[in-house]
Amino acid sequence: MKIALVSLNQSWENKAENKQKVEKTLALIAEHSSDTNLVVYPEMTLTGFTMESQKVKEDEHSSETITFFKEQAKKHKVSLAFGVVLSKGEKATNNLVVVSEQGVLATYAKIHPFSYAGENDYYQAGDELKKVTIGRATIGLTICYDLRFPELYQAYSKDCSVILNIANWPERRVPHWWALIKARAIENQVFMVGVNRIGKDGKGLLYVTSSHIVSPYGEVLKGTSLSEEVTLYELNLEEVTQYRTEFPVKNDRKITLYKEIL
Repeated sequence: MKIALVSLNQSWENKAENKQKVEKTLALIAEHSSDTNLVVYPEMTLTGFTMESQKVKEDEHSSETITFFKEQAKKHKVSLAFGVVLSKGEKATNNLVVVSEQGVLATYAKIHPFSYAGENDYYQAGDELKKVTIGRATIGLTICYDLRFPELYQAYSKDCSVILNIANWPERRVPHWWALIKARAIENQVFMVGVNRIGKDGKGLLYVTSSHIVSPYGEVLKGTSLSEEVTLYELNLEEVTQYRTEFPVKNDRKITLYKEIL
């Protein structure tokens, strides 16, 4: 499976500028790879991680962001994973949407809003896991702060070989980002794909290059860099089955006990 990670340097709350940036990255990927299966963008792709939910939110059924990415998926014949803010009652949801040439494959609403930054005041928490199948890979969907809650990843790993996390994870906590992506990969024996933005947001927070993929063995994969923002990777999905057979950790999980003590 071939995946491109795009560490987009997002323009703050400027959808038009970010669309242009996305188009440039997709053109670059198409120039270097004709058979990429999936391209992944950071959290709230066209706005950055903003609390101005009322200003940027869109109706799911008429979303300009979803429409734009569907058009790009058709144009480039590739599946795309991206972040978008969608209306939900008086609030909104922070979502990871995956589209293909055929349309929307899945919409995941972030289960754990980042209360430390007040995200829960503006965004309603999701309550449902979402998966997509692309090629031979079943892929679980998560967003940023979700990464600190391992129960989600154990649930996904029952039938997922790849789990995505799209983020706006600031530089000052990047050591946690690296550690948690690796931990989720090792403990669940999956490919963990972490996609983070770069640059500086409208609140002055700095984001540094840190998008990466960790294998089921806990190895950080080496990709092919096309630019500061874009890196291509190739995953051998057989490694998931192989490692789970060699080292069957899941056979020793005590789910009934875990439910009792939690």
